[in-house]
Amino acid sequence: MVVGVSHHNSPVQVREALAFARESLPTALAWLQREAHLLEVMILSTCNRVEVYAAGGAAEAQTIASVLRAHACARSRVIPILDQRVGVAAVRHAFRVAAALDSMVLGESQILGQLKEAYQAADTAGTLGPVLSGLRQHSLVTAKRVRTETAIGRHAVSVSHVAVELARKIFDRLEGRRVLLVGAGKMSRLAAGRLVREGARATVLGRTSVRTEELAAVLGGRAARLEDLRFELAQSDIVISSTGAPGLVIGREDVEAARTGRGGRPMFLIDIALPRDVDPAVRGLSGVFLYDLDDLRSVGDANLRERQRDAAAAEALVESEVGVFLDAQRSRRAVPLLVALRERAEDIRRAEIEKARRRMGPLTPEQERALDSATAAIVNKLLHTPTVCLKEMARAGQSDQQAVLVRRVLGLG
Repeated sequence: MVVGVSHHNSPVQVREALAFARESLPTALAWLQREAHLLEVMILSTCNRVEVYAAGGAAEAQTIASVLRAHACARSRVIPILDQRVGVAAVRHAFRVAAALDSMVLGESQILGQLKEAYQAADTAGTLGPVLSGLRQHSLVTAKRVRTETAIGRHAVSVSHVAVELARKIFDRLEGRRVLLVGAGKMSRLAAGRLVREGARATVLGRTSVRTEELAAVLGGRAARLEDLRFELAQSDIVISSTGAPGLVIGREDVEAARTGRGGRPMFLIDIALPRDVDPAVRGLSGVFLYDLDDLRSVGDANLRERQRDAAAAEALVESEVGVFLDAQRSRRAVPLLVALRERAEDIRRAEIEKARRRMGPLTPEQERALDSATAAIVNKLLHTPTVCLKEMARAGQSDQQAVLVRRVLGLG
């Protein structure tokens, strides 16, 4: 079962009231396991969702909901409306979350890492059992299939991701490219960070030397003064500007001056400022590519539409994997009965071998092996059909009464 809230149905204040910090998860898991009387429990707490995954049914889900409501109310007097999913609905939801089909940004990759950390925290705390361990393994397999067999994650949709994807299209390889960061807006820092991780080298240009040097250190690059703008433009392949200035910071004449010493090499300017930093007139210059916020969002929106088209294939894949998982879970119900049947047959086999030994007297090692092999083969052949039938009954959802009848017929108590 899954009980909790997400960005779909709860504002940030409610999610904050329910949230669990990463370092507090061991304590929270033990507390929730105790308060809700659970055998298995896992907590997924991110900025967009707080959900409890557990083994049990509708009654346990109600108990978890009551505990979480009391928890939220005690922290900020918020009484959340909690989604409760049990059985097939819970499994389907778990797989959709892992595959980023339930994320605020469809197809984003961050949720999978967060989910792995949540399962690991529960595993370390000792609150994972066979049900949630099976769910973890199968949901991660499903997410991997969605990423590799559909294109849902291949189209960048965030501004910073789009900027990096466009840079890659213009320059092919980003390793060794020079990135000039003018200003230190959040989106420009994210884009610059992604470019640096791809092997680009960063220079940070700013008015405040302390902030500029701090950001340059974070990016593993160097700091420069705003007065050196034209010189730095000439050295740079990619320029990301986000200053918060009231007017233009990079004019057409600045870019024209920078182009003269570049030998025809292209220049990519990304203007993430509002109001804009870069003169739109630079679009008319040969070898210069300029994208502002509207351009980046337009590309992101187009990519999101592509992701939405790919989502149908991903949903079908998830539905298929839900069926596979449920079949496996139902088959597990036959395991205790199969173990008991196998143990009973083995007891009978060994008792009959002992009787044969007493009648025939001492046997040679070869005869011992032959007797053991022959009787084991008889048992395996006799148990094959009952084993297959019991597994099929379990997958079909055998009732408790059927299980009792089978035990009586097979003499298993």
